[in-house]
Amino acid sequence: MFSIGYDIGSSSVKASIVKIDSGNVVAIGKYPESEMHMEAKNPGWAEQDPEMWWECICILTKTLLTKNNIDPQQILSIGIGYQMHGLVLVDKNHQVVRPSIIWCDSRSAQIGEQALRDLGSDYCLGHLLNSPGNFTASKLKWVKDNEPEIFDKIHKWMLPGDFVSMKFTNEINSTVSGYSEGMFWDFKNNSPANKLLVYYGIPKAIMPELVDTFSIHGRVTTTAAKKSGLVAGTPITYRAGDQPNNAMALKVLHPGDVGATGGTSGVVYAVTDKLDHDVQSRVNGFAHINHTADHNRIGQLLCINGCGILYAWMRKQVAALGQTYQTIEEQIKSIPVGSEGLIILPFGNGSERILNDKMMGARIDNLQFNRHTQAHLFRAALEGIVFSFAYGMEILKSISITPATIKVGNDNLFLSDTFSTSMANLLQCNIEMYDTTGAVGAAKASTVALGKYNTIDEAIDDMKPIKITEYRSANSQYLDAYGQWSEQLNNLVK
Repeated sequence: MFSIGYDIGSSSVKASIVKIDSGNVVAIGKYPESEMHMEAKNPGWAEQDPEMWWECICILTKTLLTKNNIDPQQILSIGIGYQMHGLVLVDKNHQVVRPSIIWCDSRSAQIGEQALRDLGSDYCLGHLLNSPGNFTASKLKWVKDNEPEIFDKIHKWMLPGDFVSMKFTNEINSTVSGYSEGMFWDFKNNSPANKLLVYYGIPKAIMPELVDTFSIHGRVTTTAAKKSGLVAGTPITYRAGDQPNNAMALKVLHPGDVGATGGTSGVVYAVTDKLDHDVQSRVNGFAHINHTADHNRIGQLLCINGCGILYAWMRKQVAALGQTYQTIEEQIKSIPVGSEGLIILPFGNGSERILNDKMMGARIDNLQFNRHTQAHLFRAALEGIVFSFAYGMEILKSISITPATIKVGNDNLFLSDTFSTSMANLLQCNIEMYDTTGAVGAAKASTVALGKYNTIDEAIDDMKPIKITEYRSANSQYLDAYGQWSEQLNNLVK
């Protein structure tokens, strides 16, 4: 018997089929191979058609089942991970009334800033753990203010994962973790954020019903079964945003656990049992997948937009034609820690929350033509990304998060020994690498509600690190280089 897990991103949909009794991954894939279409009608906007996600899911599911000769009758459960902070709106017939305003759309930022000023930081940071910012509730307020004819048609708002669940089951619901990522959850009152809802003029009637993260969210309808290739009656039993879901896949579940990703953007996700917040809202606290009213499990999320995108830019624009990341890594090894004074600030992918939403742009400083080479640029780029993680970790330390170990996936920047070693030595913590994905994690998590496992810990207990990068206590070179880098940054952001 098997479970299937999905990871619905803004670029593609990924899926994995896992054998329930052994935990082995038997099928994995993504669709489309090229990136999904994203519409930007105005600067700072980003929209996608939610029906496109559903079409991709159906195509990918049928492909995996057929290619791997898997009987859909043997798929016992479905888990869903999804791109966070998006807004999907449907009418009474469950038809989409406008394109989804997705995570990287910044149109509602000023609405959230005004809400913080009007409602006050004591409420926003104390109850929501964040400024309302550019999150889903503020996007819904933008629709109310700018598209009243659309707002009047709304039967329910949803997050992207809620929409996918609806397409499978024809039922509309969400989770506390989902509510919290949209700024719809009041942690102190353990209830929907009624004060913010009243302030934004959002009727309670359009709120999706709440279900437990690990429970039966609905069952595949006959219509959805024909479309997707799965069997009618198959239950959806787990759902979470991509960052808490990825953290779970890395066994980041309990206070003190910390995970990280190093893709286009970089993320540190740390679990705590305290309702803490950064006074400047530079990191964001959300209900983790195992959060309950009696046992706080808050995922503190630190995001760095300018991360792997810088390294990809270097490979495309600076490296010689045909160079791979492996050949670049070999060049880097010839350059000492600190890149002989060359400094690169990686913040060229939009505004940075860790810098109070400043739009800085990336910078190359202290470039010396008679000294620095292509290899220096590569190392300085990697170090600049590592240093931005360290800069963000200083914010996490202010809310009592200091990791002894950081857990990462077997992909992206952490495949670079230079990157992993530099981070371990600078932060003085070990880096544990796991061979897993968000889709695999969602598939395994979906088995908990079936009664196969008593807890999510048991469901992912088979996950073991495939590589450990241990730090060296002698890290003065890294500290000196980081000191020069951070001094340059601080001079610019004053």
